[in-house]
Amino acid sequence: MHSRDTHGAGGVVQRVRVLVANRPRLMRELVLATITEQPDIEVVGVVEDLTSILEVVDQSRPDFLIITLDESEERPHVCDLLLDRFPHLKILAVAAEKNSSIFYWANLDIRSNRIETSEEGILNTLRGRLLLARRAEISAAPKVVASPKAN
Repeated sequence: MHSRDTHGAGGVVQRVRVLVANRPRLMRELVLATITEQPDIEVVGVVEDLTSILEVVDQSRPDFLIITLDESEERPHVCDLLLDRFPHLKILAVAAEKNSSIFYWANLDIRSNRIETSEEGILNTLRGRLLLARRAEISAAPKVVASPKAN
């Protein structure tokens, strides 16, 4: 699937591509209910069999993957595999029973940030990627340097 663009008052907005692979089924359905109707988020797939996660990420090329955070709250092993192979990927691990979520990304090493486990927390995390991309575009813009006047 390819990302679709939505046209807003300010022009074209790229949609955040999300692959949902969390368990149990009820939690997966709650996450889907939260993000599916958002105009700037595109669900590119749902994974029920975690043994196929590498293949599905490779095929769908999501911006974000939502997975289950286990009770120990240690970084899931699959994060290391995925972030090594797909360094652009952002991973949101959600543990509903503990009201806990952790956001993982790679930047020379794997990083994480605790986020609020709520509809707003999930949506803000997913949308944050676009804000980071915009900031990078601004900082990457060429700077004009005034040249000294020749006498």
